[in-house]
Amino acid sequence: MILAERISLYIQLTRLHRPIGILLLLWPTLWGVWIAGEGHPAWHIAAIFILGTALMRSAGCAINDYADRYIDKYVERTKERPLTSGKVSERETVWLAAGLALAAFLLILPLNPLTWLLSFPALFLAASYPFTKRFLVIPQAYLGIAFGFGIPMAFAAQLGEVPLMAWLLLLANVFWAIAYDTEYAMVDRDDDMHLGIHSSALFFGKYDVVAVMGCYAMTLALLALAGQMVALGWIFYAGLLAAAGVALYHYTLIKSRSREKCFKAFLHNNWFGAAVFAGIALDYLVRAR
Repeated sequence: MILAERISLYIQLTRLHRPIGILLLLWPTLWGVWIAGEGHPAWHIAAIFILGTALMRSAGCAINDYADRYIDKYVERTKERPLTSGKVSERETVWLAAGLALAAFLLILPLNPLTWLLSFPALFLAASYPFTKRFLVIPQAYLGIAFGFGIPMAFAAQLGEVPLMAWLLLLANVFWAIAYDTEYAMVDRDDDMHLGIHSSALFFGKYDVVAVMGCYAMTLALLALAGQMVALGWIFYAGLLAAAGVALYHYTLIKSRSREKCFKAFLHNNWFGAAVFAGIALDYLVRAR
């Protein structure tokens, strides 16, 4: 196989052609970077966390496919993935994931020892999440911790400590992840039930739509509390209002439980995270003038 074809397979394996996963990981990380930096984070720190997010998400996708290699072949949506279809070997997948994780670790070497220390639980969370759907009834909660662990790392990198604010933002991200990944799980509900895989969509059952909207509400409430703790102004709350509008739009999509509309709602969560970040960044920007 020529090099271009191999690179194309690696891009598919790490989902670089579908950046929604990177964005869902990036927005909460940027919430933490901007609040910890009081709206003016050091640009080298911002760059490290942006690139590190892309690397760790890519590594996580490879680990996910390795963990699900005997399951994905029974799911219509995933049976043609590079590893499942045999186009990429298990060894290649493991080495690619390890290489990406190592690259992410090398990125944070210019930062302080606390940030290095926090990178180990971050790696454990990213590597172990794909296996949690075998035994956790709501693996999406674990995903929220994994996807939000860049938040305490961002505070550690800039403040040398992890204050309560960081954990509050992390908790907000857990509820957001349950919301958007339940929408995603609603797409695969029948396959998960057949394969004996746990998901929040199965756990919530007929209350899945209510649960999703409740998690959006908890996310916004926790973010509002975080905003109060650091005295953010009306622009931040306008961002939260915009995010609430996005969540209400998602309700119109998922209330029918149509697979296509639930998947559309999942993809649209990029705008929820972006609205929150825009509120944070613009509030600090206007305050500085």
